[in-house]
Amino acid sequence: MNRVTSYGAAKSVTGSCHLVELFGLNILIDCGMFQGEFGVEKNYEDFEFDVNKIDYLIITHGHLDHIGRVPKLVKDGFDGVFISTVATKEIANIMLQDSAKILREEYKTLRRKAKRRGDEKRITEPLYTLEHVKEVFLKKWQTLEYHQEIELSKDIKITFGDAGHILGSAFVMIDYKDKKSKKRVVFSGDIGSKERMILDPLDTLSSAETLFIESTYGDRNHRSLKASIEEFKETVINTLKRDGNVIIPSFAIERTQEILWLLNNMEADGELPRCQVFLDSPLATKATRLYAKYPVHLNEELELHAQENGNPFHFASLNISSTRQESLLINKVKERAIIIAGSGMCHGGRIMHHLKHRLWNENNCVIFVGFQVEGTLGREIIDGYEYVKIYGEDIIVKAQVETINGFSAHADQSDMIEWMSHIKDLKNLYLIHGEESKMKIFAKKIKEELNLDAKIVEYGKSVELV
Repeated sequence: MNRVTSYGAAKSVTGSCHLVELFGLNILIDCGMFQGEFGVEKNYEDFEFDVNKIDYLIITHGHLDHIGRVPKLVKDGFDGVFISTVATKEIANIMLQDSAKILREEYKTLRRKAKRRGDEKRITEPLYTLEHVKEVFLKKWQTLEYHQEIELSKDIKITFGDAGHILGSAFVMIDYKDKKSKKRVVFSGDIGSKERMILDPLDTLSSAETLFIESTYGDRNHRSLKASIEEFKETVINTLKRDGNVIIPSFAIERTQEILWLLNNMEADGELPRCQVFLDSPLATKATRLYAKYPVHLNEELELHAQENGNPFHFASLNISSTRQESLLINKVKERAIIIAGSGMCHGGRIMHHLKHRLWNENNCVIFVGFQVEGTLGREIIDGYEYVKIYGEDIIVKAQVETINGFSAHADQSDMIEWMSHIKDLKNLYLIHGEESKMKIFAKKIKEELNLDAKIVEYGKSVELV
């Protein structure tokens, strides 16, 4: 039987993991980490499929909700072939190394909770270590360029399209022959908005019989990028003018580079008031080097800037905080600082330290520039909690809080519907990677606009490829 079974990102936005069983081949699309309050312990559970029988793992892009359990997969016996773009492989390496370090601390917390429950046998070691990450990159790994076709068997071929989401991101086209007719099933991965600040735009998908599409923002449309940039500038300028500090919880991949490019332009145009800008994230610093390394994936404006002026993500007022000591020294800067730090959802990392020291000051401003999963500290702050708990302390929230969704690396409702409108022969449409309430809104809109019946994928339930 040819079928797809989703073991993650089904009625949720994390843990992407989709098993394609096609003519005897077992192809896994992504192997992501579950995030949020109720997801952490789920990562430690056994996979619900036979890891040893997976022939290929295709990675759409390097975000942890798509790659975060890959070392566990290898640890548990996967010995197949990895397939991704070159940039995704490099991003995965730095992301998983960083993840392994965080997991050491997470493990200690989980053990304490398990001890209190009398359930210590359930989690006996970290999800994976740096050694397990190293093993991942010793495996067979095939890298593809966009639009390069490869055969997995005589009847199955795959091709990547540019998903326009982050550096190296791809949607996956699987072409196969079924009873002498040619068919195609596509996994969107995460696709980007048509309004992007630094990347080439999303490729058009010409045809597919079956599509599994993400639906993170299926219920809404973003503000325009232009309006979002103006809102960001105004918020930053006003905060600095009142001698406040701007704290930006930012994802290391894509969002940080967009913010750096925007601040670079503000400084060059004389719009940025006197201040110090701190990039306080070793991971984001490594990621930014990768973005500078692959200017071919950047849009024409940034490519030209790289050729004529060098690194588009560096400017005079930028300070890189590499060490813990350098991070702590930022506390001595009492005013007119812009602090960019991870994690983007405030569930760990150096941003916690900065929020603890600055969230209580009404002169300061926290700018969220990305999606906040339920159960994270970031979601609590944008939901208007009066107090939040950071490192065991109740911190009052007096700082101005702004959410600017126009920077989202995800396509919004209208972007996704427009993308689907160009797909010929589309008969089977399945929604993944979204909260169920948003999927229902998205499905209704798809019916209105495209007259297609979109089905919401259920966790662990197979969908037959017909």
